[in-house]
Amino acid sequence: MSRFLDQKLQTLEPYTPGEQPRDMGKLIKLNTNESPFPPAPGVLDILTRGQSADLRLYPDMNCTALRAAIGAFYGVEPQRVFAGNGSDDVLAFCFHGFCPNGAAFADITYGFYPVFAQMFGVQETIVPLRADFSIDPQDYAGIKSTVFIANPNAPTGLCLVPGQIEALCRQNPDRLVIVDEAYVDFGGETVVGLTEKYDNLLVVQTFSKSRQLAGGRLGFAIGAKALIDDLNAMKFAFNPYSINRLTLLAGQAAMEDRAYFDKTRGQICENRAFAREKLIQMGFSVTDSRANFLFARAPGLSGGAYYKALRDRGILVRWFDRDRIRDYVRITVGTREQMETLIEETAQILRQR
Repeated sequence: MSRFLDQKLQTLEPYTPGEQPRDMGKLIKLNTNESPFPPAPGVLDILTRGQSADLRLYPDMNCTALRAAIGAFYGVEPQRVFAGNGSDDVLAFCFHGFCPNGAAFADITYGFYPVFAQMFGVQETIVPLRADFSIDPQDYAGIKSTVFIANPNAPTGLCLVPGQIEALCRQNPDRLVIVDEAYVDFGGETVVGLTEKYDNLLVVQTFSKSRQLAGGRLGFAIGAKALIDDLNAMKFAFNPYSINRLTLLAGQAAMEDRAYFDKTRGQICENRAFAREKLIQMGFSVTDSRANFLFARAPGLSGGAYYKALRDRGILVRWFDRDRIRDYVRITVGTREQMETLIEETAQILRQR
């Protein structure tokens, strides 16, 4: 690090993303929870030469058309929708502006939460998951810090039902609850509807998973208008033009194509069920994931050994060298063909162990 870096950031531990090979070759990439499907047809249609020419102009910093499309999909007023440069951008604003009493989150959850807390000098309250990796809302009772819940959780894939989220909101009306629904479209149940009832609830989502725009960098939040006004104030004070013109158009088209959205997420759920059943038949322990990934423990192999064996065979999955989950790997759900290859290679690995 340079001698100019602020002392408070000299111990900052950056977020570690999944491996992103520059030369994919014949690798099957099941490690970063991207969609195996292309964006909706309408997304590709709007990326025209004319629209590209308009990149000389600044984008709409109010994201008017995109927020209207999101609002129409969820049945909320556009004034209650905030758009950001990926859900990580939205979450960063939340840690920066909504955590005067600190932030509370699980010990096993999205790895960016502790990074954001350190980055913005937010006091952490770590709440351990139960032995079965589930979140118990009662464990957050009495905590005054802003609560962050990934639902479904990452990397376990387990989720809370709306009644449990509502219980978190009711525990302390003066405490903000932020629900990160990055994976909710694959089997969870959104709590966007509860934001009309509770002004201490903010729901954050992304276009990266179920709407195939991980490379577009687009996320959003839905909540009480006062919360959205706060987020906009922070955004406009930092980078009002954070979403480019093409991404705004792509996001609108993706949100408006409900048929493609339902088709592709349905296929991912089917492929997840297929792979989970096959892994269990081979003796794996697999959580009941409601996300676009599986969280699995191989019989007779450490997580690291299974990860390496798959990588040697051209399949990338995610392994976390951390307490409690070291024996597990997270497997992104890909196409049926990719899942069949994973199962075939896994069977060979187990035979050779």
